[in-house]
Amino acid sequence: MLVPDPKVVRRLLTRYATLRIAQAERYSPAAARELEEVSSTLCVMTGASCVHDAIALADELLDRARTPEADGESGLPLAV
Repeated sequence: MLVPDPKVVRRLLTRYATLRIAQAERYSPAAARELEEVSSTLCVMTGASCVHDAIALADELLDRARTPEADGESGLPLAV
């Protein structure tokens, strides 16, 4: 199975959250369509059948992709 690029997944999750907030504040047909497209893309990328499962799988993928170096850590304890 192909693993999606974590950067792309992160961008999709950010866009999904932004659109959900925008829709909660004020409904927009254009934003609703884009939210549906982003939701569908997340489902396809993760192999999930619903957006809630896709978000959980995307979060897991990002957790696995995270390395101490990516978080700015060396992996060494603070106190030596």
